[in-house]
Amino acid sequence: MSPVSVLVTIAAYFIILFTISYIAGRKADNEGFFVGNRKSAWYVVAFAMIGSSISGVTFVSVPGMVAASGFSYLQMVLGFVAGQIIIAFVLIPLFYRMNLVSIYEYLENRFGLSSYKTGAWFFFISKMLGAAVRLFLVCLTLQFLVFEPFHLPFILNVIITVALVWLYTFRGGVKSLIWTDTLKTFCLVISVVLCIYYIASDLNLGFGSMITTISDSDLSRMFFFDDVNDKRYFFKQFLAGVFTMIAMTGLDQDMMQRNLSCKNFKDSQKNMITSGVSQFFVILLFLMLGVLLYTFTAQHGIENPPKSDELFPMIATGDYFPAIVGVLFIIGLISSAYSAAGSALTALTTSFTVDILGAKNKAENELVKIRKRVHIGMAVIMGIVIFVFNLLNNTSVIDAVYILASYTYGPILGLFAFGIFTKKQVRDKYIPLVAIASPILCFILQKNSEKWFNGYQFSYELLIFNALFTFIGLCLLIKKKK
Repeated sequence: MSPVSVLVTIAAYFIILFTISYIAGRKADNEGFFVGNRKSAWYVVAFAMIGSSISGVTFVSVPGMVAASGFSYLQMVLGFVAGQIIIAFVLIPLFYRMNLVSIYEYLENRFGLSSYKTGAWFFFISKMLGAAVRLFLVCLTLQFLVFEPFHLPFILNVIITVALVWLYTFRGGVKSLIWTDTLKTFCLVISVVLCIYYIASDLNLGFGSMITTISDSDLSRMFFFDDVNDKRYFFKQFLAGVFTMIAMTGLDQDMMQRNLSCKNFKDSQKNMITSGVSQFFVILLFLMLGVLLYTFTAQHGIENPPKSDELFPMIATGDYFPAIVGVLFIIGLISSAYSAAGSALTALTTSFTVDILGAKNKAENELVKIRKRVHIGMAVIMGIVIFVFNLLNNTSVIDAVYILASYTYGPILGLFAFGIFTKKQVRDKYIPLVAIASPILCFILQKNSEKWFNGYQFSYELLIFNALFTFIGLCLLIKKKK
């Protein structure tokens, strides 16, 4: 696929994106930016949430990861579904009852200012790193397809990419995001379905024979119950999925800002359950695509790339299929990645303005000025972090996202769990120390687990232990009754 074709495809997508963003956000005030005026229809949010939970990382990394992990990722996705049910019936009623703009305001009401700031700062670090990892993958693909052929540096790639994200989110915030995410979900699903169709057609596979080919492949094994030391072991993956979903969606301002835009908590619950079940089937499509991609390279004697993340881009944009496959890949990648980065930028702006700067009670005009300055600042920081990732990149990107989440979302999960499931008060000023100590203990545990636990290797379930250490630390800070 030529660089000019890629640029034309991206330009066409962004014309549509900016049009939708402008129309949706043209009358958005601060409430519209932060919580979408709480007037969103649940079925629109549910459809949008399918795409918002699937980033450019999923689009590129999941098809390639079947070579090493088979369909084991679906074990984690089953945990995601269970986690979303817990969010729907535990967290959503709580947040609506408290009428929160930022979900971390709960921590101030429950414990005090120190825990509130701790939760906000850990979210800031978590979301900034996670969003930067996701957008970094897109920048790598664009560098390969567009910038390198024109001999343009990676730093220019990052500046343009982040600037585009900033442009379509600065006006409408959450109100714009819901409708741009709807576009993203549509593009994402259509792209992966049509890519599967074209690859299956090239392999001369009808629908029935395609399903048989995938199910008979060694790459499609889903359940792993035989070795507890294996990172793919079912209960590791499932439990990690449950708690990762609670932490990365239920306790994440980025994801919950959409749910809090629904008219009431019952509509928000419908949205959460519907999008969770739908996500399972969309991820299944990506894994099926991965098996077909490896089957295609094997039959045509094509050497697989050294990094699994590069498989789908290499095949889709090469000269193996009609040009429409490359166009679909670019649309799917751009729609997934830019919308995810846009929602992260909006959430970071909301959390930093409301939680860290404490500007919620400012006058409307003053709050607008602060919000716009913070929005620019968040975009600049995101660009810097992406550039640093380019210097440090040495792992599968989807793996990096969940490893980061295990360390940074754990204290948030522990804080909320303690607050919801106990009625105890704690010494608030020491909470930041507990939140810092827990990830350090997890790092020590992960580095020594094979030696200490007879070969056991921690996977994403490390998040659970991180939250547990935080919970235990809070128990040590309980105030004694006088």
